Amino acid sequence: MPIVEDVLNTVLSLPVADRAVLAERLLASLDDLDEDESDLLWGEEAERRLAALRKGKARAWPAEEVYARAEQLLSE
Repeated sequence: MPIVEDVLNTVLSLPVADRAVLAERLLASLDDLDEDESDLLWGEEAERRLAALRKGKARAWPAEEVYARAEQLLSE
C-alpha cells in the first residue's frame, strides 16, 4: 500500500481543520458504497474478527449476555 502511505503522510501534514474536512468527506463516501463494495468490506471485517478470535485477541460473548447488557445500558 505505498500509495496509501504516501497520501497518509501528505494528509497528516495538513492543518487540523483541513484534516477534519477530509475525514468527514471520506467517511461520507462510505455511505455511498454499492452492495458489492459493502459486501466485500464486511467480508474482510468478518475475516479480521475471526482471526482475532482464533488468536485469542478477541472474546466471543453469548447473545443473551449481549442483549442483557444492551437492555441495561438503554434503560440507564
